[in-house]
Amino acid sequence: MKKNKKREYQSSELVKSFARIYGFEDKLIAFEIKDFLEEYLDGSLFREIKSVNIEDKTVIIKIHSPLLKNDFQMRKSFYLKKFQDKFGADKFNDLQIS
Repeated sequence: MKKNKKREYQSSELVKSFARIYGFEDKLIAFEIKDFLEEYLDGSLFREIKSVNIEDKTVIIKIHSPLLKNDFQMRKSFYLKKFQDKFGADKFNDLQIS
C-alpha cells in the first residue's frame, strides 16, 4: 500500500516568502503540479512523467511514454485549464509536452 507523500513544507508561509525572495517560486508550483498529476493520473501513468518545470510562464512536462505524451498533446488545453484553475491563470499561459 503506497502512502501519499505530503509536501507540507510548500504550504509554509516562510518557505513561500523565501522562494519569492530567491526566485524559485516556479519550482514550488512545479512540485504542486506534479503532486496534482500524481493524484489525477493512475500510478502506472504517473511513473511515465519524467519531470515538470515552469519556464517563462510555460509548464514543461517531460514524459517517457509516447502514448501518454500523445494523450497530453491531444488534451493540452484541458490540462492547461486545470492547472490555471488550480494554481492561478496568471502563473502560466502555455503547456509544452516533450
